[in-house]
Amino acid sequence: MKKISTPYTFSFKIFPFLFFGFLVVIFSLMLMAGALKETPMLVVVPCAMAAIGYFLMKMVLGNLVDEVYDCDDFLLVRKGGAEERIPLSDIINVNFAMNQRPARITLTLASPGKFGREISFSPPPEIHLNPFLRNEIAEELIARAHKARSEHH
Repeated sequence: MKKISTPYTFSFKIFPFLFFGFLVVIFSLMLMAGALKETPMLVVVPCAMAAIGYFLMKMVLGNLVDEVYDCDDFLLVRKGGAEERIPLSDIINVNFAMNQRPARITLTLASPGKFGREISFSPPPEIHLNPFLRNEIAEELIARAHKARSEHH
């Protein structure tokens, strides 16, 4: 059993608290300094930042699972306290988004499971100079899922 997802999922969970905590501190400082009495429109800025930040985080981080383990003929996926075994033969597509941060691999399943029809996870970070280099984990999953589907049918 080999972990193929990033070991840094805690940062995905901590970042929203840091971001919104920063906004609360800024808003509190503005209240204490009396800036809101002089310019009430200043309320709009932290509120807009909070709303935009919430939707961006929901869009980028909201659908990422916590852990993915490669167990040879299936993947073990965990999110929160739930886990699911996904046979490689059930994976119909593997997509690697290299231009997105955090980088993500999205698996499309033939039939929806606990986590839906698509499962996204962030692979371990790679350091390389070529921005067009393919992800080894994604490439290997593509080949193994194709082989498992052809053997299954």
